[in-house]
Amino acid sequence: MKSRTPDSEADGWETVSSRTCFEDGNLTVVIEEMRSPARRDPRLWTVVRRKGAVVVAPITSEGKLILIRQERIPIRAAIWEVPAGQIDGEFETNLDEIAAVALRELREETGFELSEGGDLIPLGDYFTSPGFTDERGYFFLARPVRECASGHSRDESESILDCRAFSPEELRGMIANNEIRDANTLAICARLLACGFLSFGQG
Repeated sequence: MKSRTPDSEADGWETVSSRTCFEDGNLTVVIEEMRSPARRDPRLWTVVRRKGAVVVAPITSEGKLILIRQERIPIRAAIWEVPAGQIDGEFETNLDEIAAVALRELREETGFELSEGGDLIPLGDYFTSPGFTDERGYFFLARPVRECASGHSRDESESILDCRAFSPEELRGMIANNEIRDANTLAICARLLACGFLSFGQG
C-alpha cells in the first residue's frame, strides 16, 4: 500500500521520523515523530494509514433510505449501515473516479442503481477516526434509486445479510435507540440533515 503524505504537511507540520511497523493490502501501521504548528517539541504517534472510502446514502423516490445489514467481525455483531467501500488505485483526488466507485458499491452491495434522471450528489468528506487513522470517507447522496434488474453482486466475504428501505421516522428511532451505531451512517445522516436532504420532523 502506498503511503500518503498528509495534506497539511506544508502548513507547519513536520515529520521528524517515520517507521513502518506493518503493511498489507488494506492498511499500513507507522510510528511517526511529528512536530505540529502548536507544539514544536516532537511527539511520537502510532498512525494507521488506510485507503479512502466512499459512503453512499441511497434514497428512493418515496424518500426512504436504503440500508444493508452486515456482519462486522471486529465488533462481533451484524449492524444496519449505509453501503460503503474502499477506493482502490491512485485516483483519490479525482472526484469523477471516486463517484464511479460510489455507484459500483451501491449496485454491488444493495442491488440498487440510480433511476433514469437520478443524481449522484457529492456531500464532502469526513475523517472516520482521526485519533489514530488518516482514513477519509467521501459522502454521496444517490437519489432516486431503483432496484437493478440484475440484482446485487455482493462479495460473499462481506457477509451482507439483508437490505431494506427505511423511512425517516424509522431512521430517527433507530438512531435514538442505538440500533444504528457505525460512524459512516451516523455521519452521513448528520450531513443529510444539515444540508436539507433529510428531515426527521418534530417530536
